[in-house]
Amino acid sequence: MIIQYKDIPSPCYVMEENLLKKNIKLIRDISEKTGNEIIFALKSFSMWSVFPLFKDNVPGATASSLYELKLWSENINQKAHIYSPAYDEDSFQEIMELSDHITFNSLSQYNRFYPLIKKSGKKISVALRINPEFSEVKEAVYDPCSPGSRLGITIDNLGDKLPEGVNGLHFHNLCESGAQALKNTIKVVEEKFGKYFSQIKWINMGGGHLITDKKYDIPLLISTLKDFNLKHPNLKVYLEPGSAFTWDAGFLKTTVEDIVENHGIKTAIINASFAAHMPDCLEEPYQPEIRNAKTGILPEKSAYRIGGNTCLSGDFFGFWSFDKELKPGDNLIFENMMPYTMVKTTFFNGIKHPSIGIINSDGKFQLIRKFNFEDFKNRLS
Repeated sequence: MIIQYKDIPSPCYVMEENLLKKNIKLIRDISEKTGNEIIFALKSFSMWSVFPLFKDNVPGATASSLYELKLWSENINQKAHIYSPAYDEDSFQEIMELSDHITFNSLSQYNRFYPLIKKSGKKISVALRINPEFSEVKEAVYDPCSPGSRLGITIDNLGDKLPEGVNGLHFHNLCESGAQALKNTIKVVEEKFGKYFSQIKWINMGGGHLITDKKYDIPLLISTLKDFNLKHPNLKVYLEPGSAFTWDAGFLKTTVEDIVENHGIKTAIINASFAAHMPDCLEEPYQPEIRNAKTGILPEKSAYRIGGNTCLSGDFFGFWSFDKELKPGDNLIFENMMPYTMVKTTFFNGIKHPSIGIINSDGKFQLIRKFNFEDFKNRLS
């Protein structure tokens, strides 16, 4: 199978179907071995043109908003789980129509909206998000258990008995984490919240499980989940990773437009932007992999800083070393640009928004969406 990269426009996000299928199969196999449901977190990836690949291989999805629920429902015709830090009255009626599991972030939200669920008579399973006040996530911006966090209910705010109608608990304290972090978390959750396990039917262990990463300890994950199942046979277990489904399953193709040099620093300016099209790189921060390049250091003659094409002074990142000097017209391929990247993009500065495409199983490129001036204009009209 020969992929014709020259047929791909620039800039363009490209999903690789075979790699997505490989990830889905791995996750499905783990789900079957443990007897637990691993569902897809829509917040990480909403390229609905490939949702049919999930339908027969993934037991469900979890949404963070009404719009994500609607996207799943319209394309898969299934209800989904939902968790949001706060629901509003304008959308909650429709949320009840499209979801079968609703998790509340606070007791005040539960008190406000549970009566509506009860009155509706709908078969909706209700849960509370708990905050174990334990996390091994190093980046503060992604740590939901930091002191003063707005996410989840701490143990000191719960009594001995869960509120009426609550038959599930939900915790989420991982971010691109390994199996050991989950095992450590489960121990804390059992110690703090285990007294409620006899009162519920299911527990959702949230997302952040980077199952498809090459370094992930899959045997430890399987043994950890099996041990939990043996200890708590009355509980159905859900995991809802996002990144794991699309990890290393696609890239962003860009083009070098100019090379500028200032005080010995060479910057290659591309026709895309870290701020607008790869925001996680600046937020976390992390340095993405560029195909046929290696992470560089400034003294190297082959080291280039990569700059985005917006007016934001900080729209640049890192140093990469290349086998030969870069020049305008060269293509740069940023790897692993499916998880959380497309869903966070903006039209900042009105610069050209990357197209969206897919390399099908036969190796042929298919353009899914190309953005134009009308898309930029209508976003605020």
